[in-house]
Amino acid sequence: MNIEEWKHLPLEDCMEAIIDYRGKTPRKSSFGIPLITAKIVKGGRILEPTEFIPFEDYDERMQRGIPKSGDVVITTEGPLGEVGQLDDRKLSIGQRLIALRGKKGLLDNTYLKFLLMSDYVQNQLLARQTGTTVSGIKQAELRKIDLLIPPITIQHRIAEILSALDDKIELNRQVNATLEATVQAIFKEWFVDFNFPSMTGKLIESELGMIPEEWRVGKLGEVCELIKGVSYSSDELQPSNKALVTLKSINRQGGFNSSGFKEYNGKYKSSQCLIEGDLIFAQTDITQNADVIGSPAIVENPFDYEKLIASLDIVKCKPTNEMPSSRTLYYFLQRKEFKDYCLSQTNGSTVLHLRSSEIPNYSMIIPCRRMLIKFDSLATTFTQNIFDNNRQNRILSELRDTLLPKLMCGEINLWNG
Repeated sequence: MNIEEWKHLPLEDCMEAIIDYRGKTPRKSSFGIPLITAKIVKGGRILEPTEFIPFEDYDERMQRGIPKSGDVVITTEGPLGEVGQLDDRKLSIGQRLIALRGKKGLLDNTYLKFLLMSDYVQNQLLARQTGTTVSGIKQAELRKIDLLIPPITIQHRIAEILSALDDKIELNRQVNATLEATVQAIFKEWFVDFNFPSMTGKLIESELGMIPEEWRVGKLGEVCELIKGVSYSSDELQPSNKALVTLKSINRQGGFNSSGFKEYNGKYKSSQCLIEGDLIFAQTDITQNADVIGSPAIVENPFDYEKLIASLDIVKCKPTNEMPSSRTLYYFLQRKEFKDYCLSQTNGSTVLHLRSSEIPNYSMIIPCRRMLIKFDSLATTFTQNIFDNNRQNRILSELRDTLLPKLMCGEINLWNG
């Protein structure tokens, strides 16, 4: 068999089920059945749900069809064409999503996930989209998308190869989450609960409560230099070996997002340059729930840019001698107290902006340097492991993205031996 013998079929002819809940807004609750929304479907993955519908609403909500484990979901707008695959949990499907289930024996669902991610299908989605402000695709147009259907055994093999890469990427993410949680737990044990090795002396009263007598209360401006990022214009965003670290480089609730870089060819000061391991936080926020402002992140450079530069919405924190490194200061800025302080010092309605003059005045507990150095040694090792895993994931992702079109077009032979 060769590639010419593979079938071309419209999507609707390959589906056992097409479940579309657009136009039906669910009633949400603080707990219940997880709601899969378009904003958590990214890069072939479904992130952990943060929204829920009440248990008692499920049967009425899901009258158009019950999603099953293995079903593939695709976003229909904002953005169009993001894909993920459902696990075996009881789930509800939100708006701007359609769930797809291939016909048994004709279309493997995992193969379908990767096929929908391919340029072959993504280009068709873009060609059939409509809208001006927000581009999307109608179900009638989605049904017409041409799918390339090899024999089911070949589908299984393609899915197996690409899933093995995805599984390793996911394992690395889980390892990183465990490493991060471990450091967070040590930080809390030592610097919040004051249960640290070789503790001597007594607790004394301070303006922030009881603290060990060797420690003190100070200001953020005493332990780091705060540097504003560069102001830039859109015509300076050009292909380059330099990149801006932008607001999109910070995940909601903190942490670094390597998809937030913008290649840049404009002017900057040396003080605004960033290297891997530097500490930044967001000074501006456009999210509905103010999830980003005041959220810290440790910079990574997975694409090996020659220069990284902080953008205007970013504050660079350069530790002084009292604070051993950016890694240690990062955990102090992850505390809820810093987030609350930042929110109290913002102005604006649609766009929140943190007043630069007030950032250095944040009051914080400053432990003795002996304890800071001990913690920094641990944090450095864990952070480097996280960086290494993220770098490996970038390589694995590039390998998957390179293999995907070659497998989909039959360039890599999977049927002769």
